[in-house]
Amino acid sequence: MSMLGNLSASRREFLAASAAAAISAGAVSSTRGAETTETALRGKAEHCIFIWLGGGSGQIDTWDPKQLGDPKAKKPGSYYPAVDTAIPGVQVCEHLSRCAPLMDRFIPVRTIHHDVIDEHAAAVNRMHTGRPTSGTIVYPSIGSIVAHQRGAAGDKVPAYVLIGYPNVTRGPGFLGAKHSYIYLTDTESGPAGLARSLDITADRHARREALLAKVRRSYLDRQAADARIEQYDATLAEALRLAGPDFSRIFALGEEPGSLRDAYGGEFGQRCLLSRRLVEAGVRFIEVSHNLNFLNGTGWDVHNDGILKQHALIQELDQALAALVTDLEAKKLLDKTLIVVATEFGRPAGFDAGGGRGHLGKCFSCVLAGGGLKTGQAIGETDELAMQIASRPVSVADFHATIHAALGINPRENLYAGERPVPLTDGGTPIAEVFS
Repeated sequence: MSMLGNLSASRREFLAASAAAAISAGAVSSTRGAETTETALRGKAEHCIFIWLGGGSGQIDTWDPKQLGDPKAKKPGSYYPAVDTAIPGVQVCEHLSRCAPLMDRFIPVRTIHHDVIDEHAAAVNRMHTGRPTSGTIVYPSIGSIVAHQRGAAGDKVPAYVLIGYPNVTRGPGFLGAKHSYIYLTDTESGPAGLARSLDITADRHARREALLAKVRRSYLDRQAADARIEQYDATLAEALRLAGPDFSRIFALGEEPGSLRDAYGGEFGQRCLLSRRLVEAGVRFIEVSHNLNFLNGTGWDVHNDGILKQHALIQELDQALAALVTDLEAKKLLDKTLIVVATEFGRPAGFDAGGGRGHLGKCFSCVLAGGGLKTGQAIGETDELAMQIASRPVSVADFHATIHAALGINPRENLYAGERPVPLTDGGTPIAEVFS
């Protein structure tokens, strides 16, 4: 009996061990399967041009038009008629007439959503960081994350350039100044802060730098690992690296043919042209702001009579964006360059008392183009007034994960705020349909 009992116990132990091994193998297989899926959803884009429509671009008046409305009769609907595009069954606003025949290079994502409605700053932060504002941590922007993960693609250029006014929502957050941006507010000249004053000779400049380095070393000997000084050193080193003529030459838009500059249009178009030159030089991430000219007095924030000249904004976007796509394609850079058109929230179909539109965060459109993605399709469907998601919702985190994946970045990675792990996205999953 004793021997039989021992055999039975041994058998039970063997079966338990076998089951555990099988479960373990299944878990490993499942993990590998998930990793394989994530790897498959990884693109080969090398650069990103992130076009920002500050103020809240209305999806129903741009990328997701519906029935015509009437602000005087308070009939909800689109402000402008729609036109067909190169994507069968997909229409856009008539003022996007240059982009319409090129839509096979685009992916309108019509079901972006978040829970921010009446706070522009919070919505801008959400769309740039992919997360709600936190009282305990400053999250990095998507531009800074890309700069951190990929770095510059050229030796004498920064990883991240902002063409527009600087703002904390575009910044590096806990990643530190090393992964911040170089910015300029117009295209007439490059970032002048990088140029040495004309009355400072190279020798005098070198002596100044040597003295400053000595002072910093002396300070760090007394205050080891001071994060502020470390960040200052990193920023200064980056500025010195970019101070030569190679970087400043990128801003010489006069080198471009006059016909091409005309094709891009005014100041916003010249920003897009400059972005193409920055891509050629190896800049990894460029944000281009389209809310600084205020052609209608309000930018994309079209409350009340601000909507009366909204068409001028749409036309300016249309001209520059179509020129950028065709220019990149002609130079065989479109598959290597992901273009993103984003905004903080959309607009409802109904009209306010002044004939304009309010804010809508629960359903709005952003656009992807190029980047080697499976273009020529629309993601998501909305209801008859483009105010409710009918199918395929895409969260802000999903949208960010898609951008990262398109650039070959694993959206499941962790960043570190000190010793605290912070996921690259807020639980986002790439849009599988856009990866071939």
